[in-house]
Parts: sequence; C-alpha cells; structure tokens
Amino acid sequence: MKPLIVTSGDPAGIGPEIVLKAVSGWLAGSAAARPLLISGDPDWFNELGKKLKISTENMEFIPIKWKKEEIKIGKVGASPGQAGFESVRQAVSRCMFREAAGLVTAPIHKESLALAGHNWPGHTEMLAELSSPSAPPSVRMMLVNPELKVVLNSVHVSLKDMIDGLNIRDLVQTILLAQSACQQLGVVAPRIAVAGLNPHAGEAGLFGREDLDIIGPAIAQAKSLGANVTGPWPGDTVFMRARQAKEFDVVIAQYHDQGLIPIKYLGLDQGVNMTLGLPFIRTSVDHGTAFDIAERLIADPSSLLAAIALADRLASQQEQAQPSLMNH
Repeated sequence: MKPLIVTSGDPAGIGPEIVLKAVSGWLAGSAAARPLLISGDPDWFNELGKKLKISTENMEFIPIKWKKEEIKIGKVGASPGQAGFESVRQAVSRCMFREAAGLVTAPIHKESLALAGHNWPGHTEMLAELSSPSAPPSVRMMLVNPELKVVLNSVHVSLKDMIDGLNIRDLVQTILLAQSACQQLGVVAPRIAVAGLNPHAGEAGLFGREDLDIIGPAIAQAKSLGANVTGPWPGDTVFMRARQAKEFDVVIAQYHDQGLIPIKYLGLDQGVNMTLGLPFIRTSVDHGTAFDIAERLIADPSSLLAAIALADRLASQQEQAQPSLMNH
C-alpha cells in the first residue's frame, strides 16, 4: 500500500501535537494499517514527542528544516507560516508524482501564511493551485461527520462577492461533485438537497431573485444530467431535515457559514473536511490551529484520526478499482 502523507500544520498551533497523537494511535491500531509519512521537521517532532511521552522512533518523515528559533508557540508569524506551507508543498509534490495515496492535513493559520508571502485564503485554494499552477482545478469543500454531509458552493469569499459570483454553471458543477463524493462514500444514489440563498429560499421572489433565477435553473440542469437533486430549500430547516428526518444524504450550502455552522455545532471531534475536485485524495480536520491551547498539550486528535481513516478508506477503494480500470 502507498503511504498517506500527514502534514504538520502550523507549528505554532496544535498541528504537530495532534499529528503525533493521531499517528501514534494509527500505528498502534493495526499491524496492517496503511503507512503514514509526516511532512515536517523531525527534530521538532522528536522534542515534542518527549514532552508528550510519545516515541517517534517508528515514525517516518518527509524531512523539512524549520527556523525553530523564530517559531513562537501560540503566536502568528512568518516562520511558522512558511513551515506550514512547505509541509503542504512537499506533500502535494509526492501526491502528484503518485508516490503517496493521499494527503491528510493538520490546520494552518491564514494570517501566518500571508506573512510568509502566500496569499491564498485557505488550504483548499492553495492545494488547487499547487496541484496545477497553470490551470488550477475547480474544487469544493465537503464536511462530513457521522450525522451530516455538507458541500459548500463557495468557500473563503465575502458574502457580497459570493452573491455577485453565484452562477448556474458553478452550482451545477458543485451538485455533480457532491453526487460523485457521496458515491465514493458508499451512497449509491445520493439524495441531494440544495439550500436557498435568501430567507425562505426567496419566498417566490419576494426576498430576492437569486433562488428563482440561478439556483432553480441549476437544479433543473443537474437533474437533466442524472442527479437526484431538489430545492432550493430554506436554509434554516434543510440541515435539520437531512440530519433528523433523513430526507437527504447531502446538503449543498451556498456560502461558508451557512454550511459550517450546522456542522460545527454538532462538534469538532469527528468532523472531517474533504476536498472535492483535486487530482488526489485530501482530507483534513474541521478545526483551526487553536493557539489558545497550543502550549498545554491537551489537544484532541479525534478529528485528525477520523480524517486519516477516511483517506485510508478512499485510497483503498481506489486501489481496488485500479485493476479493473486497467483491464478496460
């Protein structure tokens, strides 16, 4: 089995701590577990391992040298931003050369990333450009936990820019990516709900025309392409209908907070962020760098362990499908 790469995240936050805890737990879980490579500075992890009483002896690294004297725990800075970026860059390179089965990322800090000269609004956009600088793929963020699946039609943009940029073509692509992702996760014929943009999904145009003029036609077009999709549904009830009434397998949210609030309200410990549209598997935690507890060594690695397990599952499915694809 090809390894999964686990990136360090921002070393000023809880990234390295949860990586050590999650990788240690993974390696202890099964002798047949897929190997993991940690992308980061081995010396940093060795020192942290001593504090956590976790041995790094059997852990494998993509070694990256960090400016350790310039990294202050719990503080924004260019050096931790560059360290987090380089961890991701090296990992993406391995994935693009098919040396790894996929990528699992610990959290980075956007302000530190910007101070290091990297002005992506987040991991998702950075990964798209690193995977194909000349023609970045169109990617979407999917959040998965045991109770709910949500795909975001837009990610790190202002509400004004999101509304100005809302269009039929991109929403159709979001619906089709959501359908494909659910099928990867074992839902053969996913029931897709699309949340409306305006209150009450626009109330037949009384509260805005976007739901009538853009979202509705996109749903109709996706239906013509074979998607089992309905909406637009009012955003204040559609997530409850998916979670409690089990009417839908996945909900498409129009903007970042519309989708992230219901997911995060259910808790961060089992949530996984999955990027759709990349040429390789990528999963991640659904929380941030938690600078406020970075020195206390109490961070919970559950979300990262869930992300590793999902990436392993998706990678195994790909490997099992590969021989049949080659036969055709």
